[in-house]
Amino acid sequence: MANACADTVGVEEEFLLVDPASRRTVMRAPAVLARLHGTELTKFHAELAGTQVEAATGPCTSVVALGEALTHARTMVADAAREEGVELLSRGTPVKTATHSIVTEGARYHRILDAYAGVIEDYEASGCHVHVGVPDRETAVAVLNHVRPWLPTLLALSANSPDRGYASWRTVLQSRFPGAGVPPLFSGAEEYDAHVGRMVACGTLVDRSQSFWLVRLGSSLPTVEFRVADAAAEVDDAVLQAALSRALVHTAHDDVLTGKEPPAVRDDVLAAAVWAASRYGIEGAAVDPWRECRVPATALVDDLLKHVTSALDERGELSLVHGLIAKRV
Repeated sequence: MANACADTVGVEEEFLLVDPASRRTVMRAPAVLARLHGTELTKFHAELAGTQVEAATGPCTSVVALGEALTHARTMVADAAREEGVELLSRGTPVKTATHSIVTEGARYHRILDAYAGVIEDYEASGCHVHVGVPDRETAVAVLNHVRPWLPTLLALSANSPDRGYASWRTVLQSRFPGAGVPPLFSGAEEYDAHVGRMVACGTLVDRSQSFWLVRLGSSLPTVEFRVADAAAEVDDAVLQAALSRALVHTAHDDVLTGKEPPAVRDDVLAAAVWAASRYGIEGAAVDPWRECRVPATALVDDLLKHVTSALDERGELSLVHGLIAKRV
């Protein structure tokens, strides 16, 4: 019987808009979005940067259906961009950044600019965010505690913003925000909410719907939201992130139900593992959060696959995921 904790999965993809000749990002998001109309499959949204647009799928129970929704969304956005004389770039950071301020008009966006100043002025980082459905927020927090050690491996698999010697420069840019990285352990939803409230009161977060963790609770629906991955170069890369994220939630929920404690890993070692994943991606060294030493990143991918094999096999996704990973490593 399928684990009801993780039946649904959806993906938000952030895309950059670029000039076809110069490859420099351009502030054309409002015009592109004006040409787009949401469907049952996909909704389209503005982002902090006016050089970006977001396409968000609805909840899917099949990763095959999810892949179809993602392909449909990409086609729609690419067509709208082309009609505006620009091209779509699915990459964690631009090849060439815009030459002027890129912050979208809007009260909330300008509050964010006021709060973070220069960190925001040239921030054009794009991610692939995966939402996995859970029964309630208490379950979501318990799942967060269990998936923490696997976030660096998800990042390494997704790395798609090569720059300045890093496989994921987007992660480096993101690390400049307060509280970025792996979330701490929480005893439950009450402690989670209290922590977010404190950060808002301290002025390091603009509001309760904002945080910079690599995984967090969904702000409006009971989901676990993985925000660790760079924008996916191909739909298959987004599908891989979605399948692995859902399998991690499924496995974590089973561990919670059997009373298994969250993995005993150090926060500083997890931070080192995130840095190594951003620096080297999947082709170099990684940090094993359990053994606290360097290992090949591919060894942790193998460990991740073993950890979620049962969850993937239960949904008939094991061979699909093996094939998708073979394309990345």
